[in-house]
Amino acid sequence: MFKNRADAGCKLAGKLTQFAKKDIIVLAIPRGGVVVAAQVAKSLNAPLDLIIPRKLGAPQNEELAIGAVAGPNEVILDEALIQHLRISKDYIRQVIAKELKEIDRRRQLYLGDCPEIKLFGKIAIIVDDGLATGATARAAIKTARLKKPRKIVFAVPVGPRHTVELVEQEADEVICLEIPTLFYAVGRHYQNFAQVNDSRVIEILSRFKKTA
Repeated sequence: MFKNRADAGCKLAGKLTQFAKKDIIVLAIPRGGVVVAAQVAKSLNAPLDLIIPRKLGAPQNEELAIGAVAGPNEVILDEALIQHLRISKDYIRQVIAKELKEIDRRRQLYLGDCPEIKLFGKIAIIVDDGLATGATARAAIKTARLKKPRKIVFAVPVGPRHTVELVEQEADEVICLEIPTLFYAVGRHYQNFAQVNDSRVIEILSRFKKTA
């Protein structure tokens, strides 16, 4: 049980010390992942940037993920679920286009005109506050892979075993602090899992821009 996301970030950083003083970039998945990643980046004295995957929601049930997207060529789809629900290709195209616009909006909101940090030849450490289905994590890894980093590490406080194993197929290394036998939701493993708003994300990122 973690006190909050900052506590989880401090504990996660303790498992990433082997990457200290190496050429690394910490990539946070907003919003909650930014709070966790900030502690990791601070501990490792590393730059912090964003990677913004978005869940693709099913028709009439946006909470049900049929996949995820993180860029125009970075789409993960649950083909079995799509076939089961008989979801049309037109719907999938529309929801991808909508979420790509949201990715652009969020990056502009959080970072303004700051260019993305180059990943080429570096170690990319992608951080979120927890794993559930793994769709957004896998989309984030796929996006990072296109930028040709030397290695991709996915670091997370908690997640179910089957999802961790899925993400292990995509990343070069996965570090997950807690893999409970019974997993219901990420928030169950935090004493305080309050929603992170945009203003807090902007404030955290602005601190890193000032020290860059």
